[in-house]
Amino acid sequence: MAQLSVQNSNVIIFVSYAVLLVSGLSLALKLRHQSKTEWHCANRTQTAIPLALNFIASALGSGILFSYPQLATIAGVQGVVTYAITSSAPLMVFAYLGPVIRKKCPDGFVLTEWARQRYGVTCSLYLSFLTLVTMFLYMVAELSALHQIMNALTGIDGMRFVIVECIITTVYTAFGGFRISFVTDNIQGAMVIGLSILFSRNIWLHTNKYDKVFIATVTIGFETKIDQRLVDSSGLTDSSLLGWQLLYILPMAVLTNDFFLSNFWIRTFASKTDEELWIGVSIATMTVMIILTLVGTTGLIACWTGAFDPSDPMLDGSIAFFYLLKQLPAWIIGMILVMVVTLSTAAFDSLQSAMISTASNDFFRNRINVWWVRLSVLIVMIPVVVIALKAPSILRIYLISDLISSSTIPLLVLGLMDSMDFLHGYDIVAGGVGGIFSVFIFGVIYYGNIRQGIRLTLLEEGLYANDWSVFGAFVSAPLGGVFWGLGSSCVRKGYRILMRKSKGSTTHCIE
Repeated sequence: MAQLSVQNSNVIIFVSYAVLLVSGLSLALKLRHQSKTEWHCANRTQTAIPLALNFIASALGSGILFSYPQLATIAGVQGVVTYAITSSAPLMVFAYLGPVIRKKCPDGFVLTEWARQRYGVTCSLYLSFLTLVTMFLYMVAELSALHQIMNALTGIDGMRFVIVECIITTVYTAFGGFRISFVTDNIQGAMVIGLSILFSRNIWLHTNKYDKVFIATVTIGFETKIDQRLVDSSGLTDSSLLGWQLLYILPMAVLTNDFFLSNFWIRTFASKTDEELWIGVSIATMTVMIILTLVGTTGLIACWTGAFDPSDPMLDGSIAFFYLLKQLPAWIIGMILVMVVTLSTAAFDSLQSAMISTASNDFFRNRINVWWVRLSVLIVMIPVVVIALKAPSILRIYLISDLISSSTIPLLVLGLMDSMDFLHGYDIVAGGVGGIFSVFIFGVIYYGNIRQGIRLTLLEEGLYANDWSVFGAFVSAPLGGVFWGLGSSCVRKGYRILMRKSKGSTTHCIE
């Protein structure tokens, strides 16, 4: 790889951060007199295009440079297309369910507020805890990805950049809250699209047989050579067992996990009308799908150019993208650094403001002084940074949160149906815990070993196991969650009936 000098790398990165800091602080200055409510949300104020840019910025992070190329080296073209579609299409759930939930909970701005009204305080606090844990894990994954990317691209210890990013986003988020995150995401979303267009050039990739293959991909702004023999021998153009499994695993994982991301819900409630929401989310969905497809394609090209050999156990597929960069000129590396800073900051400040707004709303009912809220932004950063610098696989972090959401959300959403009004908050909690327990039970049965059952529950083998274990886990979680939740409801009703009969009452138990 054409390595930038340490001086040039530092200049590019710190200038990028400085621009983001100045823009953030200037906006914070304008918003310094906003109310506490305005700090947390901006209900019914935003039109389609700003919403689209915000959803794009929130949906993408620097971690995509690891997970999508890695999947491409394992599941091939089928995996790339499946991952891109199933990661972007779930955004449409906010266009579909957003108006429904907003109608039921017009004064709220996060999903947990609707859960509080529908299921009660116990369920709301349980969901709030899961929501905060999920966003915490996403923040850890984002900083971990940034740390690794900076190490790979610059040869400099990425810890300094992690700390700088946290300081910058913490400063302007503490003063501006959600509104500043919304505005900065507009800028950063536009930058991401612009950089993607710049890098998504139509190029001719010449094979060793002198046949010409037409490919458009991200970050490839030069001529590289595809070896047709590697294309044929890699098997990446063929379907695979994992590729077919992902058709179920990824929609279940990504769709349910999106419910726990308050940064999306705050933006959903911020839409001026339902029509604006539909248009904005639709634009974001298509844009995100295209960008993710292009990023994933770099994993394929890394294999087909010989930059990465999937059969070599000494090579790490999660950095396939960076093996490909060894063929890039230095100026492209500089542009990628700008893109990484933009992607990471956009995703991180969205999670940061959403996490604080959720905690303030759910645990303190927005009654605490805004300066305590601002202080909490700083406090949260300490464990995030510490864990991020020691974090294992980024994809595994996402998978753990996906499994948790898969066990809870299906039953929760059933509560939107009038015919399921018998569900109680305790049933949701029982279902969520029971779903995870069901994964453990499945693992014990599948492997015939308790230890392996625990390992499967923690997804220690990642997503790419060469068997049906992960698939079974993501089937067991939602089915188990619904089963345990409905079972809890039956037990509650049975107990009430017995208690009433024991008191000589013939009144039916209706809840």
